[in-house]
Amino acid sequence: MNHFPFEKELIEMADQDLSVREKLLLAGELSGGYHPEMKNIHRANAKRLREIIAEIGYPTISKVGGKANDASWLIIQHAIGEPEFMKTCYAMMEEHSNDINPLHKAYLYDRIQVFQSKPQKYGTQLTPEGVIYPVENKENLNTEREKVNLRALSESDINKIPDAEDIPEIDSKDAEYTIWRKKAGWI
Repeated sequence: MNHFPFEKELIEMADQDLSVREKLLLAGELSGGYHPEMKNIHRANAKRLREIIAEIGYPTISKVGGKANDASWLIIQHAIGEPEFMKTCYAMMEEHSNDINPLHKAYLYDRIQVFQSKPQKYGTQLTPEGVIYPVENKENLNTEREKVNLRALSESDINKIPDAEDIPEIDSKDAEYTIWRKKAGWI
């Protein structure tokens, strides 16, 4: 029996996102820009999640259950063409910090920052080369990570993180990414 409204639907939306992503990945179609099929799923899921939020507020653990809260976060995290929606959801997460997975808030904060060419707080986002994207404060990084249950990074991992001054150079390596971010409204 399902005692949470929207639980099943939210989980199915996230599962569809991941299965299409897997299919495109296996077909070698995920590199080279934002795939139209992924973009359509992300837009449709964000649209439906906005309707659910309008009805019940932010889908916290107590409202939709843990798995559906995770699914909601995945939908938000993947709504990359909708900066205002992602920022609004982050603000709602802040408001309901005690009723969500703290990791969700950390990942979303960092993702929003990186899309805006700003340093991240928790070190969750990587450059295309697989290096941690610049952070706000290297000295404080592990303290911030511990607050949201992320594992501490070694001193050598932290030392490999580029400085915030390197962001323009990192971002300039991918002209298509910059064009997309401008078009989407991130920068």
